[in-house]
Amino acid sequence: MTLNESDARHLLTRTGFAPSPQQLAPWVGLSAEAAVDRLIDAARAARFMHPPPDFTREPIRTPLGQLPDDDARKAARQQARRDTLDLAAWWLQEMRDTPAPLAERMVLFWHNHFATSVQKVQNPQGMFIQQQLFRTHALGSFSELLHGIARDPAMLIYLDGAANKAQAPNENFAREVMELFTLGEGQYREQDIKEAARAFSGWTVDRADWSARPRPRLHDGGSKTLLGRSAAFDSDGALDQMLAQPAAARFIAGKLWREFVSPVPEAAALDRVAARLRDSGWRIDAALRELLLADAFWAPATRAALIKSPVELTVGTLRQFDVQLDSMLPIARASAKLGQSLFVPPNVKGWPGYTNWIDSTTLLERKRFTERLFRGVEMGNGGLRFDADAWLSPLGAHADREPDAATKVRIEMAVLAAPPVNPLPAGTVGLSMLRALSLDPAFQLK
Repeated sequence: MTLNESDARHLLTRTGFAPSPQQLAPWVGLSAEAAVDRLIDAARAARFMHPPPDFTREPIRTPLGQLPDDDARKAARQQARRDTLDLAAWWLQEMRDTPAPLAERMVLFWHNHFATSVQKVQNPQGMFIQQQLFRTHALGSFSELLHGIARDPAMLIYLDGAANKAQAPNENFAREVMELFTLGEGQYREQDIKEAARAFSGWTVDRADWSARPRPRLHDGGSKTLLGRSAAFDSDGALDQMLAQPAAARFIAGKLWREFVSPVPEAAALDRVAARLRDSGWRIDAALRELLLADAFWAPATRAALIKSPVELTVGTLRQFDVQLDSMLPIARASAKLGQSLFVPPNVKGWPGYTNWIDSTTLLERKRFTERLFRGVEMGNGGLRFDADAWLSPLGAHADREPDAATKVRIEMAVLAAPPVNPLPAGTVGLSMLRALSLDPAFQLK
């Protein structure tokens, strides 16, 4: 299969953010295999485009509980909120500028899969450390990522793993690691949760240096029967036993399918992705390659079948129109207002996504975002910069004249994943035309 413009745009939008005409051009004419391999190779080699916020390189801050009084704790909470917003803005800037958007999309995918909120962790530095774990393993070994997250300090705090002791087992992480992280509902029993909780006991977090440490005296070293097998499971052994279940690979493959292909997986194709994940030694890049080369990914029925997340909408609009701006803090606030506040997922299940992104309120806010963005471009507000002529030129159009019918279709295809719901008014040109297309309901689809 050789990619035409529509194919290339579909691939780049699903695996990253909607491309501008200039970003799209190098992908047209590639084979599907070559394009997917280029995407994955670039993602594996991705590095930071911008230095992270200064606070991420500072010594770990004193925990709230060790501060001397209410005023100190109030000031620390306010600083943590500012730091979290700065961290979100930095990450959005990485998404905006990266030449390998699949890398950022995979980090975001794992942030949602292993959902952890700074509201309970109360340490933005710890959230950054967790994000580096996601970056390290984003397209690597799911097994290594799973083992790493089980002893990540932020996760140990968020799901009470640091409070899990042999004398007083806490089942929170044991339940969620099976239901949400590895197997899915219906693939384990309540007794498996109790046995797994015993296996995970004995880890604590040293908040002075933000490290997870085993405490043998707090670990239950006895025999446990977990998912049909008896052994003296510890944390690593319990996770390996979960990964040994046939449901595990299919569960992770299903999450990837719903992220990149369609809301409802095709059984046979999903089985192939799951088999590739398992047979490759849990390589995420191998499973993703199988997924992106599946016929279902390219099928007409799966195009424009997903809804952009707030991050995809906000960052994607900037990338798609090559809009430059001085600060990403307004974008971080806009994404949060649309329902996706980075580092603050709603609960351990993460953001449910798909149609949950859209209701009467958020749809109005989505349209307000693009309307304000283009109005700001037009007025030069907020350091916004956009060259309409440069954007339209590869499509054979100009900012000061109405395009002919064929060129108008090319512009619509460059902006929207599906034909527009509302026809463009006659005489609409340049920035006004692009603004009108961004306000069309089809702009919410990918």
